[in-house]
Amino acid sequence: MPTYRILSMDGGGIRGLMTAIILQRLTATPGLERLVDSADLLAGTSTGGLLALGLAKGLDLDLLRRTYVEKGPRIFDDSWLDDVMDLGKLRGADYSITNLKRELQNLLGDATLGQLHKRVLITTFDLDNEDPRRRTWKPKLFHNFPGPNSDRAHLARDVALYTSAAPTYFPSVDGYIDGGVYAANPAMCALAQSLDRRYSPTPLLDEVVLLSLGTGTSLNYIKGAVHNWGYVQWIKPLVSIMLDGTAGIADYQCHQILGDRYHRLAPVFPRGMSIPMDGVDRIPYMTEYAQSLDLTATIDWLKATW
Repeated sequence: MPTYRILSMDGGGIRGLMTAIILQRLTATPGLERLVDSADLLAGTSTGGLLALGLAKGLDLDLLRRTYVEKGPRIFDDSWLDDVMDLGKLRGADYSITNLKRELQNLLGDATLGQLHKRVLITTFDLDNEDPRRRTWKPKLFHNFPGPNSDRAHLARDVALYTSAAPTYFPSVDGYIDGGVYAANPAMCALAQSLDRRYSPTPLLDEVVLLSLGTGTSLNYIKGAVHNWGYVQWIKPLVSIMLDGTAGIADYQCHQILGDRYHRLAPVFPRGMSIPMDGVDRIPYMTEYAQSLDLTATIDWLKATW
């Protein structure tokens, strides 16, 4: 039987609503009521990081779901004046961080990572480590494991802001941006953290099981065999390519390492349907889609393995 359970949640902005709904449906299934409670580690990137922090604080899934539905349009609210100031999105982030900051304060209060009820791993990217000997940018994984280099003193709401600061959507916060630039799917990061022997007791690899939840994938492709493109042509598709690519490779790595002890639920939208991270106008569609999604394979895996 497994002794260490990891729940990993992808980034995806407003599409985190679907993760909240899927978790609601899973925990409403007889025998899976304690799915979240029984997790030893909650890992998240961006919107998945917000869910991980909220669940680790003990917030109800219904509250988190309502936050997406009721507060999402306010968080992704772009005024015409702001568009004028940032030259129609060519200069300056799409959205102010103010409304998101207010909602995170309401949800997470003054809790530190060390005061959360569960272990968390939250991906961010540090734009400047300010090390005079080797100054550079680098990935930063915030966690609350007791031991060396722990981030237990950091406020959960601050870390939530860091992991949500998606480039072009929100400004950076305290020099941090969204960890989705290297781990849109944080599952492999979570697996590595769980096996770090600096933070005992450390499970054996064959004691770990991992459930990875995506936020919906669009069927994108670039037609043709040769693309002699420059910055202008590549900049728009390149962001999606990198996000889908990092998510896909993490899925491959976890599957290769864990085998049947790993399961990924990554819904694929119908052909022609694309939902951006700020697609608040698609909240009704996402709600219906997540409610009707076939969860049979995931439920069967959880009952057999989790």
